[in-house]
Amino acid sequence: MAKLYFKYGAMGSSKTANALIAKFNYEERDMTVWLIKPSVDTRDGASKVRSRIGLEAEADIILPEDDIAAVYEKRERADVIIADECQFFTEAQIDQMRYLVDNFDIPVMCFGLRTDFRTKLFPGSRRLFELADSITEIKTICECGSKATVNARLSPDGRVITSGQQIFLGGNDSYIAMCHKCYKKHIENDKNRYTEG
Repeated sequence: MAKLYFKYGAMGSSKTANALIAKFNYEERDMTVWLIKPSVDTRDGASKVRSRIGLEAEADIILPEDDIAAVYEKRERADVIIADECQFFTEAQIDQMRYLVDNFDIPVMCFGLRTDFRTKLFPGSRRLFELADSITEIKTICECGSKATVNARLSPDGRVITSGQQIFLGGNDSYIAMCHKCYKKHIENDKNRYTEG
């Protein structure tokens, strides 16, 4: 019985590496993988999925207006669908992946963030929490050694910021994974530093 999987973690938790390792494992068994990613993720090139440790693969691009189930029905069948950066898919697209699991008996593995830099759920992630058969956290740690749960966004001068658009693509220079306690401490320290200075 196929399932819809959601594997989430903070930035730097090796979500993409896990997705690409899963792809390798299926292909090593002569199974076909349909690797997809949302079009908004252009950090490593439009159709490239790349992990911080250097693993990479070509993926099909899904536009916000695309019906994932309809796109799948027009292509060669796959044994599994692996979706990277799934937080950027629309709620309707998560429903379409659920449809593929239920009606084509194909497993769909979604990898992505739970929340944005303001600790608010992404719409795609929220829908996955509502629909996924299996939900797994991929853990990483904060600079203090505690489990990181927050994707803190950094200003160019290194301050933790809490306002701005939900989607802003960036790497280690723009985001850092933190525990909630350190996140709140950074915000308070930065606020004090700039009001006193």
